[in-house]
Amino acid sequence: MAVARLLHGRMHDLGGGMMVRRLLPAPEQQGVGPFVFFDHFGPIEVKPSDNFDVRPHPHIGLATVTYLIEGAMVHRDSLGHTQRIEPGAINWMTAGRGIVHSERRPEDLSAQRYSNHGLQLWAALPIAYEEVEPAFIHTPAHGIPVFAEKLASIRILIGSAFGLASPVATFAQTLHLDVEASRGAVVVLEPVDIERAVYSVDKDILIDDVNVPRGTLATLAPDSTSRITAPEGARYVVIGGEPLDGHRHIWWNFVSSSRARIEQAKGDWAGRRMGVIQGDATEWIPLPG
Repeated sequence: MAVARLLHGRMHDLGGGMMVRRLLPAPEQQGVGPFVFFDHFGPIEVKPSDNFDVRPHPHIGLATVTYLIEGAMVHRDSLGHTQRIEPGAINWMTAGRGIVHSERRPEDLSAQRYSNHGLQLWAALPIAYEEVEPAFIHTPAHGIPVFAEKLASIRILIGSAFGLASPVATFAQTLHLDVEASRGAVVVLEPVDIERAVYSVDKDILIDDVNVPRGTLATLAPDSTSRITAPEGARYVVIGGEPLDGHRHIWWNFVSSSRARIEQAKGDWAGRRMGVIQGDATEWIPLPG
């Protein structure tokens, strides 16, 4: 059987009524490949009166991966980047030794209703790169290779698949595919020597003979051929990569192979020593009590 485990996740309030479904980390499994965090938000209607802005906050030891299906947000960080994020673009922010960023509603949408829908993932960095210099790379939608399968369109967001390779550079073998499948579409994932999981954001799918409800992360057995069918059509992602080189400690927005390093990061953020965002320095998310 290709499906090894079904992870159903739990609902989590980010504040202001912004609810997300959190699939990773899970009690049964910390991650899939390098991915140790997986949030699915929306689709949610954002009204002018809503405040779903994510105020400045820090990260270490990971790379954030932001991908929108609908909507828009503005990324700002302590390196000086300001980037509007829109559907189809992939955004890889390397936190490394430490970075501060915010994600806010674009000014031109402040008086409008619109839908926000997307995924936020964290990829833990290999131990050798946990303290690398921070960076932010934005790859626009038109820069992502697309493989046209029968009744399905597969975007190679990160990594390599179906003979195509994403331009996004990573620190370890990583996979992130976005599949738009029409009714009855079948996509076959050939055996590979990495960890993989499949998640549908809108419709139930079948992996071989196993029904996988929408909103459920299905991890795949190693070195298995997986036949993914979308009886009613579906939008789903495939994530994964080579296994991490050891367990990771996760506390708030910090990921590290060392508990002591996380304690240091706590003190650095409490002491406001992790940098500021020019033009967005008047508020921040405090260290959790």
